[in-house]
Formats: sequence, structure tokens, C-alpha cells
Amino acid sequence: MDEARPTSGSQAHGLSPLFPPGLQAIYAECRRLYPDQANPLQVTAIVKYWLGGPDPLDYISMYRNVGCSAQDVQEHWHYVSFGLSDLYGDNRVHEFTGSDGPSGFGFELTFRLKREAGETAPPTWPAELMQGLARYVFQSENTFCSGDHVSWHSPLDNSESRIQHMLLTEDPQMQPIQTPFGTVAFLQIVGVCTEELQAAQQWNGQGILELMRGVRVAGGPWLITDMRRGETIFDIDPHLQQERVDQGIETEGSNLSGVSAKCVWDDLSRPPEDEEDSRSICIGSQPRRLSDKVTDTEQIRETLRKGLEFNPKAALPPISSQRQSQERPPVSAVPHTPGRLLSRSRKDSLESDSSAAIIPHELVRTRQLESVHLKFNQESGTLLPLCLRGRLLHGRHFTYKSIHGDSAITFVSSGVEGAFATEEHPYAAHGPWLQILLTEEFVEQMLGDIQELNTRDETKLPKEYNWPEKKLKISVLPDSVFDNPLP
Repeated sequence: MDEARPTSGSQAHGLSPLFPPGLQAIYAECRRLYPDQANPLQVTAIVKYWLGGPDPLDYISMYRNVGCSAQDVQEHWHYVSFGLSDLYGDNRVHEFTGSDGPSGFGFELTFRLKREAGETAPPTWPAELMQGLARYVFQSENTFCSGDHVSWHSPLDNSESRIQHMLLTEDPQMQPIQTPFGTVAFLQIVGVCTEELQAAQQWNGQGILELMRGVRVAGGPWLITDMRRGETIFDIDPHLQQERVDQGIETEGSNLSGVSAKCVWDDLSRPPEDEEDSRSICIGSQPRRLSDKVTDTEQIRETLRKGLEFNPKAALPPISSQRQSQERPPVSAVPHTPGRLLSRSRKDSLESDSSAAIIPHELVRTRQLESVHLKFNQESGTLLPLCLRGRLLHGRHFTYKSIHGDSAITFVSSGVEGAFATEEHPYAAHGPWLQILLTEEFVEQMLGDIQELNTRDETKLPKEYNWPEKKLKISVLPDSVFDNPLP
């Protein structure tokens, strides 16, 4: 439970000798921007996270920003979090590892909300939104990066708004700071419509953010969220989709390397009763860009680091057994992103990490499979054209990653180094990690066959696609099929 209150003058100005240095450093950056707002309204966690409370952010300060007429920036409310970075330096929340690296998770969240006519105080609902994202970060130990997207699938303010998802970018005014406990950057949440989220997934978040900066009602130069916005940037300027987004996908491919997803893969070369080698695996609960529950390793981060660079040959990492459990942030309407989360070209992010495969123990042998059947729910299935056109045709890889366990499906192109699937044996499994290697010719064929999945309209389910000569079958099924764990 949080409470909103003004900060005291002594706290706001850091006059107390006991004032935590990390907190003082963030307040100093806020004072630089708002020297006349020494006592901003602040949402405070009543029971601090380090005392067992549910909210990781100790404070969220809310400032009134007058905008900038020279840049046509409108007046708005500016929210700043305190708690994702190390405020105290005494290991009560974050392990202190020195001042040279990141402080805590290395960032704080900000949010800019359009001030409505007649508003005298900032709405407090953004504080809970920020707490939800912070809970995800703390539970998963995944960080966000500029360009990441968060599929929220619900109006951010629980209204009827079209603003139901988020992108992340550098705050346009708050500069990265050096604290006694490390560096802190400020990542701004930007509310977006579903069509804008989909464009970010298919192309990249940074590109969509840049388009939004050029449209005042969609955010303008400082990317201010207007929850009453009823038009997407593509409604306002229809040429943006074809001339910027579609062209960007064609020339650059997609920066999204994968998602946590609701899907299953079956090894059709094994009899169902072969319990030891059966690979019927349920992946996830909701294919969102922030994951429900995903695992992570340093090798997986390296996968995305290498695979997302625009190189002739993308690379997969060596096998490792290190694991780390992840949770998703709570969402009011639908369970969450993956997204992920998370661009630094999507390196080390929610969306990036959630796209990497989870690799089991080194001693698990790699098996070549003769025939496989992939099953996706509709949201996962609609990402198949992105996987094929935006990733594989550009020599990259794409992963559907387990939310609940260590299972994953990775599509790889012939140019990906380190894959255990080969053109001779295109289907290979290492424990619960399935790799499927698709040649460029087969990718083009598949794109023609699954063309109907490109539409944003609801597709009548189930849909089945079969390539007998390749011994590959894909089914797109209703969500209800995945509601219960597979036996």
C-alpha cells in the first residue's frame, strides 16, 4: 500500500547528514530540473521492500513540468522513481559492488503524462504502473534498455484508453548521474497503442519512438503520454507504415529476437509413450513481451548480444547450465510482456533476454529429430511472419522461450554460428531446447503459405500448416488449448 504525501524540505534538499547518498544524488538531478519544486508530491511505500513490503520503489516523486514552447512541448506531469538503483549502499536492497559499475539495476524509471485542463495535482495511477514494472525487474533481475517494449494488454490507467502498452527510451531532460554506489540512467515509459507496439515488435522500438517524436499528439519531442489519444501515428500519417516501418523491416530486419510464448513442441519421431525422450513442452502462459516466468544465463545474454548485431553470421553461445528464475509484473487485465521486455539494440533487456533459449545441463545429449509439430496460440502464431521475414531472412535467429521452465524453440537461419541444428539435420533438441534450421528457400515458401497470419484481424481457429516433404507441421490453436498444463 502506498501513500501520497509531499516530501519535507530537509529531505528534498538533502540537508540531513543521515540522508542516503544514492537518494540524495537522484534528488540533486531533480532539483536541477525543478529548483522551484522543493516539496513535490510523492508516493511512498508505507512498508519498505527491504522490510518485507510488496513495492520495490521506496518513493515516486511527481513534478509539474511547464514544457518548452520553443520545441512545442506541452505542459505535463513528470514522475521519477527511487529504488531501482542503490539508494543506501548498505546491502539492504542491492548488493554494493563498487562505484565503477551500475548502481543497483543501473536505472530509474520516469514517466511524462499530459496535464489535463484544470488539473491541480498529478494523477497517482502512474505510481502503481511504475511499481508493477519495478516488481518485474526485482523478481526477474532483468533490466530494461532504451527501445524495449512492454506488452501490457490493458489501458495503463484502467480506463477505456487505446494506450495499452509501453516503449522505453532515455528521459529527454534527466541526465545519467554518478552516485557513490555507481551510475544511474533514467528510462522514460512511453504509452503506445497496439498498432504502435506491433510495429515496434516487427521493426524496432527506437524507430517507432523516433516517428512518435515527430507527431505532437503522439508525444512530440519529449514523448509525453496522452491517455486520451484516440489515433495512432499510422492513423495520423498513413504513409509512415509503408514508407518508414515496412521499408525498415525490409532493409534492416527486426530487432526483436524472441518472446516468451504460449506454445508446445512435439517430437513426432518418438512414440508418445517414450517418457524419457518425449519433448512435449508447454511454453508459457501469455506471449507477451515481458515474461511470466523465464530463466536467464550470461550465455543467453551473449546470444542476443551477438545475434542481434547486423553481422553476416549471427552466433549462438556455448551450452551452460546456470539458471535464474524470473517473474512477470502483475497486470490488471491479462497475465504480461513478454517483452519484453526489453534498445542498446535490445541487448541485456526484458524483451531480449526473454527471447533467448534456455540451455540445459552440458551432459544432456543433443538429439536429431525426424519430424516435429509446433503448436502456437494466436498471438504467438501472428509473430511467425516476423520471425521468418524480419529475422531469418536477415541471417538471424528467433526464439519462443518458456515462461514456466527451461524449454524453448529457436528458429535459426543457415548463417547462425554455434547452432546444433544443421541443414543435414534441421531439427535438433538439446534437452528441452529445440532448434529448427530453415533454409532461405523454405522460409520464402512458408511465408507464402502462412500469409493470412499477417493480418491483425482475428483468424478462425484452429489453423494448420503442413509441409510433409519437410516433416514439419504447425498448428495455431485457441488459448483454451493451453489453459491447463499438458499431461
